[in-house]
Amino acid sequence: MSEMDILPRELVRLDAVVADKADAIRQAAALLTAAGCVRSGFDDSMTRREAASNTYLGKGIAIPHGMVEDRDMILRDGIAVLQVRGGVEWNAGQRAQLVVAIAARSDAHIGILRRLTRLLQDEERIASLLVTDDTGAVIAALSGATPEAADAPATDLAQGFEWVVDYPNGLHARPATEWAETARRFASRIRVRHGAEAADARSMISLLQLGLKAGETITVSAEGPDAADALSTLKVVLSGLSAREKAEARKAEEKRAASAGAGGWVPPGSPEVVEGVSASPGLAIGQLHRMVAGPVEIPDAPVDLATAADQLHGALARAREQLRALADDTARRLGEADAGIFRAQAELLNDPGLITLASQKLVAGHGLAWSWNAAVEETANQLMAVGNAVLAGRATDLRDVGHRVLALIDPELSRPAPAEVPVGTILIADDLTPTDTAGLDPERIAGLVTAQGGPTSHTAILARTLGLPAVVGAGAALARLAEDSAAIIDGTSGRLYLSPSEADLASARDFIAVEAERRAKAAEARALPATTRDGHRVAIGANINLAEQAAFALEQGAEGVGLMRTEFLFLERGDSPTEEDQYRAYSAMSQAMGGRQLVIRALDIGGDKQVSYLDLPREENPFLGVRGARLLLRRPELLVPQLRALYRAAKDGADISVMFPMITSAAELLALRETCGRIREDIGAPEVPLGIMIEVPSAALLAEELARHADFFSIGTNDLTQYTLAIDRQNPVLAPEADSLHPAVLRLIERTVAGAHAHGRWVGVCGGIAGDAFGAALLAGIGVDELSMTPRDIPAVKDTLRHADLTGLQALAARALACPDAASVRAMAAEVRA
Repeated sequence: MSEMDILPRELVRLDAVVADKADAIRQAAALLTAAGCVRSGFDDSMTRREAASNTYLGKGIAIPHGMVEDRDMILRDGIAVLQVRGGVEWNAGQRAQLVVAIAARSDAHIGILRRLTRLLQDEERIASLLVTDDTGAVIAALSGATPEAADAPATDLAQGFEWVVDYPNGLHARPATEWAETARRFASRIRVRHGAEAADARSMISLLQLGLKAGETITVSAEGPDAADALSTLKVVLSGLSAREKAEARKAEEKRAASAGAGGWVPPGSPEVVEGVSASPGLAIGQLHRMVAGPVEIPDAPVDLATAADQLHGALARAREQLRALADDTARRLGEADAGIFRAQAELLNDPGLITLASQKLVAGHGLAWSWNAAVEETANQLMAVGNAVLAGRATDLRDVGHRVLALIDPELSRPAPAEVPVGTILIADDLTPTDTAGLDPERIAGLVTAQGGPTSHTAILARTLGLPAVVGAGAALARLAEDSAAIIDGTSGRLYLSPSEADLASARDFIAVEAERRAKAAEARALPATTRDGHRVAIGANINLAEQAAFALEQGAEGVGLMRTEFLFLERGDSPTEEDQYRAYSAMSQAMGGRQLVIRALDIGGDKQVSYLDLPREENPFLGVRGARLLLRRPELLVPQLRALYRAAKDGADISVMFPMITSAAELLALRETCGRIREDIGAPEVPLGIMIEVPSAALLAEELARHADFFSIGTNDLTQYTLAIDRQNPVLAPEADSLHPAVLRLIERTVAGAHAHGRWVGVCGGIAGDAFGAALLAGIGVDELSMTPRDIPAVKDTLRHADLTGLQALAARALACPDAASVRAMAAEVRA
C-alpha cells in the first residue's frame, strides 16, 4: 500500500477547532474510525500511549498513535491529519499545530514518518503547512508526492489491458459495485481510464462518473505487488458480468413473452420495467408520486463523539443487514441482476468520503442525525451537479439509503405524514402500513407500488378492498424513479412500466376498456348465486370492516359478510372502544346488511397488528406469542365488553355469528364458549353460532375434534400459510415464497373440510386465495362451502364458478393436492376460466 493510499484527502482536516489535546485525539480517531481504519474506541488506546510516551515530534508536529497491544483494533493502515492553526498544548511547553494520527498494522506509515523527520529541517515549509488552505500541499509534504490535479490528463499505471464495454445498458450501479468490490481485494493501485478521464477502481462512484456506454473502450491498469493477479481477476469479472447482463436481458424478454402467452397486457413497445410481486390485480395509467410529506426537520442535538460513533456504526450495520436481506429476496424472486440494486445501495454506505464528511460535522459539534443527513445531502447534490443521468440516479439512491440509516439513528424520522396527492396518482413508497393504505382516497390513487411487502400482507388485502392495482416487493429500483413521470401499473403481472410511449398508452387504454366491459358483463350477473353448471352452490361473502362498506359489497354480489374484522375499531383510535361503541358498530353493520349473514371475528390483536395503548408486552416473536384467542383469554377487560356488545346486538335482532381467532386447542374454544354462555345468560340474548378460525396447523390437524365444539370453521389462509411454511409474511426476504396454494397448505385445508363435514359443520375461507379465481376454483373442488373476499373480487369469482362443473373442480383439486410445490399448482391456472 502506497503512502498516498493511507492518506486520502478525506482524512485531512484543515483549520480544525479543538478544545484541548484530548479533544484533538478524539477528533483524529473519529476520522480514522469513520474511514474504516480503526475500530471504535481507538482514541482510548491513543490516550494510553500519551501516558506511556511523548508523541510530540517538535516544530509544532505531534504524531499520536495507539498501543502495540491494541494493534488488533486497526483494520487497515491510515493517517489522519488535523491542522490546528491556533495550536493546542500537547505537553508542558509543547504546542502542536499539525496533529498526524497514525494507525498502522504494517510498515506502510514509515515513509510518512521519514518525511516528517525531513520536514523538521525545513522550517519554512512547516510554517506554510500550519496555515495552508491547500489539502494537496499537506498530502504532498507527508507523502513526498504531488497528488494528481483533478483536471490533469489521465495516464495508465505500469500494467494494464484494454476492454470494450458490452453491457447492454453500459456501466451502471450493479456491475460497478462488483468492479469496486473486486478491486478492493488487492493491495495494488488499480485505475480505469476512458479517454482523458480516469477512475479509482475501488470507488463505485468514481467508476460511475466515467459514464461508460456500451461499445466504449477502457483501459484497466494497475501497479503494486499483486498487480498482475488483480488485472487477471478483473478481466474475468468484467467478462463474466458481461455474460450475465446479456442473459438477464434475454430473461426480461422471456418474461414479456410469457405474459403475452398468459393473456395479460403486454406493451407494444419496450418501456423500462420494474419487476415486483402481484398484490392486487388490474391495469392503470397514472403519474408517479412518492409518498413523502415534504422536508423533515432534522434535530441538531450534539452528543458525545464516542457515543455518536457507536450509534452511527450500529445504524450503518443494521442498514447493511436490511439491504442484504432485500438483495437475497430479490435474487430469489427476480434474479441476481435485480438483486444487485440493493448491493449497489449497500456499497454507497461503504464510501469513506461520505462517512468522513459526516464525522467531520460531528467533530465540529453537530448532532449525529443532522451530521449524517447533511453529509448525504451534500454528497447527493455534488452528484446531481455533474449533469450525468447515471449519477443523478445514484444521488437518488444515496438519499434513499441515507434515509434508511437516518430512520435507524432516530426512528421518529422514519415516516413523515403523507401529503395529499393529485388525481391519477400511482403511489410509490418503501412500504405502507395498513393504516396508510386504509386512509388512501381511491378517487385519487390509480395504483400502489411498494419496495417491500408481500402479497398476503394487510396492505395487499386493503389494496384489493379498495380495488387498486398494487405491486409489492419492487425493491430499491423505486428510489430512482422520477417524480410526476408517466407510468403504467399492471397489478396482475406485478410490473410497473416506466416512460411508456404513445403506442403503449393507447394499447393500455384499449386493454382497460376491454377489461371494463368484461367486468361489466360479470357484474350484470353478480346478484346470481355461484352455482356450478352441475348444480353445486358455493356461498359468497365479503370481507369488510365498517357498515359504510356494506352497500358496495352488496352491489358486487355479496350474499353476506364472511369476515368483519373488529380490530379496526381498536386500531383507528387512541383508546379502547367502549362496550357502547362496539354495540353501535355491530348493530350498524347488521342493519346495513339487511338481515343477511354477518360473521364477526373477535378481536385479533398481536403479530403484525399492535395497539400501543393496550400496553401489550414486547415479544421477540409476536407471531408466536400472545395474540388472538390467547390474548382474549388473558385480557378479560378486552373480551367481556366485546362479547357483551355482540350479544346485545343479537338480542336486538342482529343475525350474527361470532368466530374466535388463532384457536390452537379444544381447551381454548371451550373456555371461550363458557364465557359466552355466562354473558348470554346475563343479557338474556339468544344463542348465536360460535365458530373458530383455522389458522395454525394444529387446528387443521385437530379439525374433527374441534368440530365437536365449534358451529363452523373459517380458514384464514394467510396465517395458515405462514405457520405451515414457517414464513413470516412480513419478511421481505421470504414473502414471495408464502404462497397459499402450496400443496402443504391445500392438504391442511382438505383435512379441515373433512373434519368439519364429519360433524355437519360448514367451512368457509376468508384468506386471500378465496378472492383469486383460480384459488376459489380449487377451494370449491376441495369442498369448501363458503368463500369470503374483498368485494371487488366477487363478480369474477362468481363468474368462474358458474362456468365450471363440480366434478371438474374436484379433479383439478385432486391434481393440485398431489403437486410437489406451489409453482406446479400455479401452472394449472390456465385450465380455469378467470
